[in-house]
Amino acid sequence: MLPDVAVAERAARAAGDVLLRLRGEGLLGRALGDAGDAAAQQAILAVLTAERPRDVVFSEEAADDRRRLEADRVWIVDPLDGTREYGEAGRHDWAVHVALWVDGALGAAAVALPALGEVLLTEPAPQVPAHVDGPVRIAVSRTRPPAEAGAVAAALGGELVPLGSAGYKAVAVARGEVDAYVHAGGMYQWDSAAPVAIALAAGLTACRVDGSALVYNDPDPSLPDLVVCRPELSARLLAALGTGAESGVTSAHPRA
Repeated sequence: MLPDVAVAERAARAAGDVLLRLRGEGLLGRALGDAGDAAAQQAILAVLTAERPRDVVFSEEAADDRRRLEADRVWIVDPLDGTREYGEAGRHDWAVHVALWVDGALGAAAVALPALGEVLLTEPAPQVPAHVDGPVRIAVSRTRPPAEAGAVAAALGGELVPLGSAGYKAVAVARGEVDAYVHAGGMYQWDSAAPVAIALAAGLTACRVDGSALVYNDPDPSLPDLVVCRPELSARLLAALGTGAESGVTSAHPRA
């Protein structure tokens, strides 16, 4: 039987392949996004149904299966994170999320970046590059940068870096493109589950903007805010957010 992380990778790659193929067929904008959402959902379900038929799937693109609240194993997926960016020709900052929640914590996960030909996994976890000289780089929404991120940038002498999907911004910290990601504009569990699992596996800090733990497979699908950052920044970043929290706050210990 395939390990869970291999199942996550296979599902994420399958969705990424479908999304790239659709993108090459001439559709653009909302039509491409809608087609991509549906096709990627089916690609992921095909893999999970074949490899883990007893597990529950909790997806942005399906009705909430409330059996998940009694289940020990739940796949939290976002078949296409960053529909807007996916629909814009030439953009690469969109992603596919596949994460396993098991026995109360995030476990194996994969985040595919199809336009870059990359898949990040919890095992082996990404090796975070060394911090580069210069201001602290803080990833924010292209369209709705939160005031909280501006406060952090001012306190840390940083700069805001607009990027696309939530998942891309989170794994951009693991890839060394930015040093932190601050979001406070509303999101859902599937927007962050897989990227957070990757971030934690890579040794990064991941928590709510108030410093509290991220909780997944909660009855309420909303999980409206997120901080992902290099651990050496967490104390100062959370202080700038007014939490008074200490560094090292995490939501879970991922399992491969």
